[in-house]
Amino acid sequence: CNISYFIDGGFMKKLITGVAIVVGLILPSSFSFAAPPDDTFVVGLPTDTRGLEPAQISSRHTANIMKHMFGQLYSVSASGSIDPNLAESYSVSEDGKEYTFTLQKGLTCHDGEALTAEDAAYSFNRVADPEMAFTGNSAGFVYKSIDFIEARADSELDVTIVLGGPNHIALGLISEIYVHCKGSYENMTKEEAATNPVGSGPYEFVKWDKGSQIVMKKTANPPIPANFENIIWRVIPEASTRTAELIAGNVDMITNASPDQVEAIDASSTAKVAKVQGTRRMYVGYHQGPEFAVTPGGAAIQKPEVRRALQYAVDVEAICANLLNAPCTRMTGIVNPNNAHPTLEPYPYDPEIAEYLLDQAGYPRDANGVRFEMTLQAGEGRYLNDKNVVLAICQYLDDIGVKTKCDILDWSSVYIPLIIEKKAGPMYFIGSGGATWSPLYDMADLSKPDSGPNYTKWQNEEWFKGWKVINNTNNEYIIRREVDRMLEVFYNEGPWLHLYFQPDFYGVSNRVDWSPRRDEKVDLFSATLK
Repeated sequence: CNISYFIDGGFMKKLITGVAIVVGLILPSSFSFAAPPDDTFVVGLPTDTRGLEPAQISSRHTANIMKHMFGQLYSVSASGSIDPNLAESYSVSEDGKEYTFTLQKGLTCHDGEALTAEDAAYSFNRVADPEMAFTGNSAGFVYKSIDFIEARADSELDVTIVLGGPNHIALGLISEIYVHCKGSYENMTKEEAATNPVGSGPYEFVKWDKGSQIVMKKTANPPIPANFENIIWRVIPEASTRTAELIAGNVDMITNASPDQVEAIDASSTAKVAKVQGTRRMYVGYHQGPEFAVTPGGAAIQKPEVRRALQYAVDVEAICANLLNAPCTRMTGIVNPNNAHPTLEPYPYDPEIAEYLLDQAGYPRDANGVRFEMTLQAGEGRYLNDKNVVLAICQYLDDIGVKTKCDILDWSSVYIPLIIEKKAGPMYFIGSGGATWSPLYDMADLSKPDSGPNYTKWQNEEWFKGWKVINNTNNEYIIRREVDRMLEVFYNEGPWLHLYFQPDFYGVSNRVDWSPRRDEKVDLFSATLK
């Protein structure tokens, strides 16, 4: 792929033009939203949430909204420590299968009822209720990873979470479950609950104007400290409009600031860009299910040798430099760099090797220069410059004879349902949230063949048998050796085309004091006016 096309003739030319568009947008003096008052923090988001059901969360944007309305037993801090939230302490049984949490005294649900261990147990058991059929992060990822069995209230303040076996990252995963209030949720249908959240956290729900904004206000007795009285999450799909609203002073922070607009933001007198090396793992998934194996491209990527060949086809560093406006190091696999395999090196960009390996795998170019045809699906507007990144990947694959159709879909209404149902493919572009506190957290995307985030339906026995070894020992040497063995399997035979850890760009108003985290979790509790 000739990256100069993206710089000189196509994408990058459009991106540079985007800066001028932004500058033009900020010239008018009238906006539909006014500058926020001193007691209100306004966030600009690229996409709306699909719902406000605490047991059905399928995106980081939604999780960031919900964590301000719902408390957790414990929570993971920006530094990776796991700290008390609604609970003040916990203990673990000798066999490692039971985690008992003691709640703070005097907690209150947003419906006015006392929050007790019964509410906490209900919240955990409700996620697992087969009649509710939840498929989000809690049911699909957390519960599969920890082998959740049940939750029980042992007393007014003590709740026990029962697991199928010991798990080294259970506390961190349990911290992703949002505690809600039994009385209110028992009296709502699933559909009602998705639009009328009754929380347990520092902020309570005021209203949701779909496609426009979500408004919340601080509770009278927040369980953890919070500074602003009100938080508004505004939906602003166009990156240039988010930037314009930030510079105009109508929002305090925007997520997914576009790389081409960094210069305009930094040149303003009202805002700056905060850049952070994120932990989100961006990849192209190779769907391994039989439903796609009936197509020539879907059948080809069933073979590890074909998947390895395609690793050499994409110039990841050029994509980062020219489309993300940030240098990056290519992934070696599923784990963030500080916990990654110590000796594996990123696949280099070498299209000659890619073509050689495809020839060896039995996929030579035909008379038209095509080896096989492929579809690469992606959603638009969720990740940093995602559409242009996907178009670049399609071009790189075309260049080695894999004729690739880029199928760009609406993120919320079309693409996310396909992902959740594991129907995206044969190849798809997505990012998976990661962490720095444990390699096992990143690897837990593939804790079981039927785990929620295993969108590829990968079934490799050499990978999955490693979890039994890890969960049956507390020996750190054995755990690390098994982690590295599994990472070698993933490197050689895995279902991901390795891309990059997404750099995150936040536009931040000069009127507020707020700093981003590496893991994309947005905490506004400690944000203040300057």
